[in-house]
Amino acid sequence: MLIDEATIEIKAGDGGGGAVSFRREKFIPKGGPDGGNGGNGGNFYFQGSDDIGGLRQFRYQKSFSAENGFPGSGRKKTGRGGRDKILYLPKGTFIKDLDSEETWEITDLEKKILLARAGQGGRGNWEFRSATNQTPRYAEKGTPGQERRLFLELRLIADFGLIGLPNAGKSSLLNELTKARAKVATYPFTTLEPNLGVLDNLILADLPGLIEGAGSGKGLGFKFLRHIKRTKLLIHCLSLETDDARRDYQAIRGEILAYDKEMSKKKEIILLTKSDLVSEDKIDLVKRDLSELKKEILVCSVYDFESLEKLKARLRAINKG
Repeated sequence: MLIDEATIEIKAGDGGGGAVSFRREKFIPKGGPDGGNGGNGGNFYFQGSDDIGGLRQFRYQKSFSAENGFPGSGRKKTGRGGRDKILYLPKGTFIKDLDSEETWEITDLEKKILLARAGQGGRGNWEFRSATNQTPRYAEKGTPGQERRLFLELRLIADFGLIGLPNAGKSSLLNELTKARAKVATYPFTTLEPNLGVLDNLILADLPGLIEGAGSGKGLGFKFLRHIKRTKLLIHCLSLETDDARRDYQAIRGEILAYDKEMSKKKEIILLTKSDLVSEDKIDLVKRDLSELKKEILVCSVYDFESLEKLKARLRAINKG
């Protein structure tokens, strides 16, 4: 199951408290203050990962903390600092602070993003000695680490996105092109979450079939349409079994543009699927009907090895530009 959104709470480590201590040795029964400072807490970072299913770590655990700093001790010893905490998120994850409305995005695998700053260690009584107070009997507490409530949203960054009406053959196609194991059945809405596959280091995303009203959020419309936004090329799958391919095309196209008109600029090809179930005459008729759209039109069947190889070659060529 691909988890593509989560709400979590994070907390940086608290600073350790300063120590109240006085030097006591064999021949120094009443030495001065020597309480050390507390250690700083650990910072909280996010970093990118190539694990597209990385948000599954938040399915059950919702709260995460960095390590607290340790308290100071006598002989002016500073407490150990808390260890930093790093959570790894899939590339393409948007992060939003639910309280401050700040946002971040995971765009690469190297950069660490500081989300919660650590608390500072408190000063020990050694730091408070003075000419007028040579035996301070107090120390500072450490400051608390920063806390945040965060909403995480994965927007897939795929090279090619397979879109179309339910039961257009997208999952079967993904399985054949990439050896993925997407669920396939003869009923609509078999795919309820995005499936991913890899073809020659190219990521293909099988995006669940859209329904009328998806562009305004009906069903799981927004949930799926946001993934389409991040793909480099849309492969619009139309089943040749349909009695009106143009209507099917416009239905999906309308929902996409209702969600975001900027999507009209995204490159798209039309793929006529299930060619093994219809005659050549039907294929020619559908191609003529769609020709006015001025889109590249390809034809394939998951049972036709030659058509699949042609499709793979075309996708490789498109990727090379």
